[in-house]
Amino acid sequence: MELKVSTRSHAGNTIIAVSGEIDLYTAPRLQAEFTRLLAERPDRVVIDMAGVEFCDSTGMNVLLSALKRLKEAGGVLEVASPRPAVRKILQVTGLDSVFIVHDELPAELSQP
Repeated sequence: MELKVSTRSHAGNTIIAVSGEIDLYTAPRLQAEFTRLLAERPDRVVIDMAGVEFCDSTGMNVLLSALKRLKEAGGVLEVASPRPAVRKILQVTGLDSVFIVHDELPAELSQP
């Protein structure tokens, strides 16, 4: 399955909307977007995962790497709208306590 990644800014925040499956084959697409984005040194990045049907350990490693790099630059990475399968992975791995996880995209970011 293809991975779609789109990025937009709203009120000084960056939202990355991801849909499809994040796995060994598609994770480099997400990694490339983070690399491009981190060069801009954003303060807050929210990953909207409402469209993500599956995320394996490779995808989680991409998110962890981005979190680490953002923290080092003084920024924050948040996860929004994870579907049940993705939420379960976050819970089983303990990453739900590492990331700030929102049930839905924060209201202040939901306007395009």
